[in-house]
This record gives sequence, structure tokens and C-alpha cells, in this order.
Amino acid sequence: MEHHGHTQANPWRQAMSATLHCLTGCAIGEVLGMVIGTALGWSNLATVVLSIALAFVFGYSLTIGPVLRAGVPAARALRIALAADTVSITVMEIVDNGVMLVVPGAMDAGLASALFWLALAFSLVVAFALTVPVNKWLIGRGKGHAVVHSYHHH
Repeated sequence: MEHHGHTQANPWRQAMSATLHCLTGCAIGEVLGMVIGTALGWSNLATVVLSIALAFVFGYSLTIGPVLRAGVPAARALRIALAADTVSITVMEIVDNGVMLVVPGAMDAGLASALFWLALAFSLVVAFALTVPVNKWLIGRGKGHAVVHSYHHH
């Protein structure tokens, strides 16, 4: 069965696509949260909490949009997005924020610092790499991003 350019015979490719979708929403929220928290001089904890909250908001939003456009009522679209993305976003957020916290000086480097931006980019690459196998496992069981595929129309 072909869908969204993926075949069921290639579960790694489907998992990479799902993870890239997740990464897009997470990265928007993560970068925005880190920029806002850093610019306002917030503590690491407050900055990380904001980044995580925004990553979930943007991650779910990118899933809900196509589901709503497919004619699904809002409450059901929200349930579908929660089922599709919660595990993936959670893993991604644990990994990318963990990386930011363990890279020496990254959280305190400031927005004008290459260290801040390189650490943030590195954290998202690591999060992607570690979330792909999670999404492969979920999709293989008909869970995670697999629940939303029937609503994507391109």
C-alpha cells in the first residue's frame, strides 16, 4: 500500500518521515522557547519548560491542521493528534532538552553565541536520530503517526 510516498515494505522510511514531521513542530517550539527564555534572561528551568510547552503546541498543531482539513470534527482531531504525536514529541523533548542541558555553557551562551545555536542544532539532530526507532516501533504496531496517515491528502 502506497501512502504519502511510503510503502509499508519500508518501515524505516515511514518512521523517518513521521519523525521529520514531529521534528518540524518540536523545532519550531523548541527554538522559539529557547530564544524567548534566553532573551528574557529566564532560568534554565523556565526556559526548558517554555520550550517543551511550545514544542507540544506546534507539534500537535501541525498534525491537527491536515486532520481538520480532512473534515474531522475538532474534538476528534485533537484526540487523533494526541494519539499520533504524544510519545514522539515526549521522546524528542527529553532528548533535545537533555542535550542542551549537558552541553557545557549552551544554556547560558546567549543568542549571539555560536555555542548556543550549534548546541541547539546538535540537540535536534540527536533527538531525531533517537526518535526514529521509537516511531518505527509505534508505526509497526499501528500506533503513533500511523493513526494520522489516512487523514493526510496531498
